[in-house]
Amino acid sequence: MAKSASENSALAPEILAKYEPVIGLEVHVQLQTRTKIFCSCSTRFGDAPNSNVCPVCLGLPGTLPVLNKRAVEMGVRASLAINCAVHEHSRFARKNYFYPDLPKGYQISMYDQPLATGGWLEIEHEGARKRIGITRLHLEDDAAKALHEGFSAADKSYVDYNRGGTPLAEIVSEPDIRTPAEAYAYLTTLKQVMLYTEVSDCNMEEGSLRCDANVSVRLRGAEQFGVKVEVKNLNSFRYLQKAIEYEIERQIGVLESGGKIFQETRLWNQNEGRTIPMRSKEKAHDYRYFPEPDLLPVHVSAAWREAIRAAMPEMPDAKRARFVSQYGATPYDAAVLTETRARGAYFESVVQAGAPGKSAANWMQTELLRRLNDSGKEIEASPVAPAALAELISMVEAGQITAAVGKKVFAAMFETGRAAKEIVAAEGLGQISDTGAIEQAAREVIEKNPDNVAKYKAGNEGVFKFFVGQVMRATKGQANPQAINDVLKKLLS
Repeated sequence: MAKSASENSALAPEILAKYEPVIGLEVHVQLQTRTKIFCSCSTRFGDAPNSNVCPVCLGLPGTLPVLNKRAVEMGVRASLAINCAVHEHSRFARKNYFYPDLPKGYQISMYDQPLATGGWLEIEHEGARKRIGITRLHLEDDAAKALHEGFSAADKSYVDYNRGGTPLAEIVSEPDIRTPAEAYAYLTTLKQVMLYTEVSDCNMEEGSLRCDANVSVRLRGAEQFGVKVEVKNLNSFRYLQKAIEYEIERQIGVLESGGKIFQETRLWNQNEGRTIPMRSKEKAHDYRYFPEPDLLPVHVSAAWREAIRAAMPEMPDAKRARFVSQYGATPYDAAVLTETRARGAYFESVVQAGAPGKSAANWMQTELLRRLNDSGKEIEASPVAPAALAELISMVEAGQITAAVGKKVFAAMFETGRAAKEIVAAEGLGQISDTGAIEQAAREVIEKNPDNVAKYKAGNEGVFKFFVGQVMRATKGQANPQAINDVLKKLLS
């Protein structure tokens, strides 16, 4: 495993502290449409190479693009979710460059008239909240995928054009990020928002979420930005953080040795744990942008924009705040319960089925989410339905079973799908409130532990928990805890 940048660094901490990193992220989000942005070919992932193609997405002469309205709608939805102003008029342009994965010789993107601008996201890092500005969101078509491995001819590359023409939303942040950890938090937050809005599945392994980082450093207190380097090939959240760490230290090392940073594009090489040069960074004029002549300007009316806004789901921040105020969840619990829309919906269903909010939050985190994680399941595939969990919680709250027994019952529910009442009745797990039976068990425990009795009577009250645990064990966790306490205090006095 490659060492982290800090482990590889030969720079002293005081040298690193002289400089301030300036980071901005460019995130490509694949929009979850059934067809491509300018043709009717399927966007389905995993099909045979070059099976979802047509003359339009292959760039054959004489073909004309037709804009997918659903892609625009999803772009607007994503823009509103990140607090951007959606423009009534936007326009596609041709971004000209030559590469084997771009059959037309240009990419259809947006340049000077993007779909939306001026947004922001709030991130939470080290207990503090920070607002990261978002410059723009624009739409474009994706390139094809170059394949370099898995073929008999090691000196050749192949191209799968299935991905070519898939609709993308490119989200460009302001250079407001100052640490690799903040970059990680920003991308995590952005992914969560995109998943909530259901505009993308954000699957990084399938390329549905891709990120490039623009990194520069400057002396602390300086106003002018340093020279920016773009880092590509960041196909995981961990690689993003490690690559930025390395690039920051590389640039500081160059400057400290009297060298200069050149504007370029670099690739993250995970095997070597470093960035490597790819090409000099192009300027906008190098792409010879000009308006796409085969497409009309995009018009998003105020009525259409507001209709999309009205159909938006509750966003994570708002849901977290509501869970705290409405259900009495702690901020930490609310963050865990709103990590995904499905998790939040499950929690609310448990509460609506009769469970107290705090109890539902505790049972979900300590039992349900732990077991789902251990079994590799998402909450949508939970074998315990919300109403079934609510029934179990209600039985514990009503004193019909103890919390310890409740955990055993939940385990059986998770494994078998049976109802709590059915398991309790079949296995005789009801709570024992008969003080006679509890007292008998308590006397037996006391008789077997004269040394601990002496310690308790000598003032060591901590031993009392030992007796409670032993009586609970003797009654198989079914005895009423308060009754155990009362009986023990009477017998040991």
